[in-house]
Amino acid sequence: MDQSIKITLFLIDGDRNKRLSCELSNWIGKAYKIPRNLLGKSRDILELQTAGVYMLLNKGTELSKEGDLYIGEAENVYTRLIQHLKEKDFWSEVIVFISKDKSLNKAQVKYLENRLYSDAKNVDRYNRLNNQIPTQSTLSDPDKSEMEEFLLNAKILVNTLGYKPFEEIIHSDTNNLANNEEDLFYISAARNASGKGKATSEGFVVLKGSQVSDSVTNSFPSNMQKLRDLMIAEGVIVNQNDKLIIKKNYLFNSPSSAAMIIMGRSANGLTEWKTKSGKILQECEIE
Repeated sequence: MDQSIKITLFLIDGDRNKRLSCELSNWIGKAYKIPRNLLGKSRDILELQTAGVYMLLNKGTELSKEGDLYIGEAENVYTRLIQHLKEKDFWSEVIVFISKDKSLNKAQVKYLENRLYSDAKNVDRYNRLNNQIPTQSTLSDPDKSEMEEFLLNAKILVNTLGYKPFEEIIHSDTNNLANNEEDLFYISAARNASGKGKATSEGFVVLKGSQVSDSVTNSFPSNMQKLRDLMIAEGVIVNQNDKLIIKKNYLFNSPSSAAMIIMGRSANGLTEWKTKSGKILQECEIE
């Protein structure tokens, strides 16, 4: 049986960087992505004036994870979003999920809000700006099953629309990593530094268990010092038995920033990260 999923993307303004709608084949749901500055222009999209769940987003810098995220729900999404224009200034885009047949009710959108928030928290790519954890409504088993399917499809479309708050950075299965040693890069340096990482299409990921230098040089870049301090404050870098350990897989914008955090000094990640056989990352990238 064909398990392929057809995604239909419609450019409302004829521009990929403006308003979009997105659907999946054989699914009652529908997604809209709307830039903040075009929300007022969207009052004529009647589907937005129904019940749904939404995500206010921006794409951050390396010092703010991958961005900021607020997840909400409303019985009239458009009205709620207009309120957010006045109350919340952090977001640059919103992604809205509604039902094409207007079948979502209050309990269902509350359930979706809670599940989206919980999954975003577990992945921890984005700063979550909800003041309170959304409560989960009680649904019947058939209703819950339907909403879990809605949730799965919504996550697919969030990724399609350019955000990844629900996608694991790298699968943390150690057996899986051990079977792919040829894809891993290493750093060993003074001051007790020992890193293991992987180059990905999103950036360079330092794997959990890597050890960060216990000190930094006087010439350590100030932006890297801020990032190191933030990682410590957020519990990404923790002290275990007098060693500074990276607690979870962490995505960096570049191999150089990853190398500098590990080594506590200025570094060129293209030459510092090496395979077990000693080949530098730069050589591997041009093969």
